[in-house]
Amino acid sequence: MRIVSLLPSTTEILFAIGAGDDVVGVTFECDFPAEARTRRIVSTSAMPEGLSPAEIDEFVGAAMARGDDLYHLDEGALSALDADLVVTQDLCAVCAVDVSVVDDALAHLGCTAEVLTIDPHTLGEVLDSILTLGRTTGHAAEAERLVADQRARLDVMSRAATGRPRPRVMFLEWTDPAFAPGHWIPEMIEIAGGEPVLGTPGEKSRRVTWEQVHAADPEVVVVAPCGFDRDGSQRLADELVARAVLPYGVPVHAVDANASWARPGTRLPDGVEELAGILRLTRSRDQSSA
Repeated sequence: MRIVSLLPSTTEILFAIGAGDDVVGVTFECDFPAEARTRRIVSTSAMPEGLSPAEIDEFVGAAMARGDDLYHLDEGALSALDADLVVTQDLCAVCAVDVSVVDDALAHLGCTAEVLTIDPHTLGEVLDSILTLGRTTGHAAEAERLVADQRARLDVMSRAATGRPRPRVMFLEWTDPAFAPGHWIPEMIEIAGGEPVLGTPGEKSRRVTWEQVHAADPEVVVVAPCGFDRDGSQRLADELVARAVLPYGVPVHAVDANASWARPGTRLPDGVEELAGILRLTRSRDQSSA
């Protein structure tokens, strides 16, 4: 099977379940595992580099209002790869190539590749997507083992948080403007032992005001802007602190959004484990000051 993966999350899943050798095409964002970088890139961004979060928000809003695509699909590369399976999404036009664009391109090229759409909205659906990819690629057993391991890790953290105080967590999926979390992230916060504020499990992330952030009275702020690694998140967290827009005295933590939060792949338990450690420190600080 020759597979083109148009999502960083499905690329890492495919490699994790043993289907990496079958992956022949990826996107410019597919950076995990490192071997994915050796595959041909078939999708690039239409967005200029070096924009600030506010400029990115403005660019995305204007492009979507015009009906412009935010990604360029290299039809020549797609045709040359002669794929049997193309994995894409219909979840977020901002995050990756939309399935409608893929369908149109394949029809135009006369390609007969199967198109598999992966659209998880919850943590359970993320795990189900691993099983779906396993069944589709002939790696069902490997996928089942991976999901069992991930469920076990999440269960350990959930049990550890039972009966403990739950710090209120303001998780920022974007910083200018501020966005509260959605999809699987509120669930991850709960499993880690926190109480997510302003976010709704399974729903889209949503724009909020700094006044709403203050009114939510968070005890921890986590900065994890979609599309940013740890260094990028830290830079934006530092900017928020310098602008003094966050509640005074509340600890601010920057995390690797790409690796462990924004992408519905294999590393979400890593994010939960990191946040669980942050919340343990928060509880210890609160007990010391009591």
